[in-house]
Amino acid sequence: MAGRITWIGHATALIELDGVRLLTDPLLRNHLGHLRRHGPAPDPEALRHVDAVLISHLHFDHLDVPSLRRLPRGVRMLVPRGAGGFLRRQGFPGAEELAPGDRADVGGVAVAAVPAVHDRRRRPYAGGPEADAIGFVAGGRVYFAGDTDLFDEMAAFAGRVDVALLPVAGWGPRLPEGHLGPETAAQAAALIRPAVAVPIHWGTMRSVGARADGDARAPALAFAAAVEALGLATAVRILMPGEAVSLPAAA
Repeated sequence: MAGRITWIGHATALIELDGVRLLTDPLLRNHLGHLRRHGPAPDPEALRHVDAVLISHLHFDHLDVPSLRRLPRGVRMLVPRGAGGFLRRQGFPGAEELAPGDRADVGGVAVAAVPAVHDRRRRPYAGGPEADAIGFVAGGRVYFAGDTDLFDEMAAFAGRVDVALLPVAGWGPRLPEGHLGPETAAQAAALIRPAVAVPIHWGTMRSVGARADGDARAPALAFAAAVEALGLATAVRILMPGEAVSLPAAA
């Protein structure tokens, strides 16, 4: 199965498998509340045709309604159980709910929902819908974690996925519970043992007034160093927004 993954920024990635295009947690705007985009805006050509959108949870930086409205109306959306009604009320009739263990077929590519450990509320505001966070495995080869903490059941992915898209930071100076940092993401890689790990959820969206000095790649570099320190065979590919990596040849 031929494939390529383009990191758009934050938790947004375009996964291409045998001609099927899957877009994860679209955040396509240059600002979201107190967050501002650092780096290039998403290339509209990369988003012109999407077969399905994968939404991992309800937080505003992962389920951004204005960003979704930039996509073709009626685009198919695979969302956590409990989020479908909310999205349909927002004008997205293509929302389909999945829970861990459920699978959907997208143009012949199997997309499986898998567990995640993360806050289920519509943060940052109180009230609104709730839905348990999920991750996804696309084509049996690409694991998209969304947002999650480390959990032992990640070991079930070992030997199953070739590429893991792992969050390695937040968007502020503090990393709340329910998130992976560089070291815990490396521990996740040790459980999953993918051929390639791509760090995501770093550098792109930062708070207004955040320090601009230093290397924005610091969380990704720390992740790569932690993977190396663990002696893993996993290759870490640090992508800048808009850059892509091809899937390794299937074993």
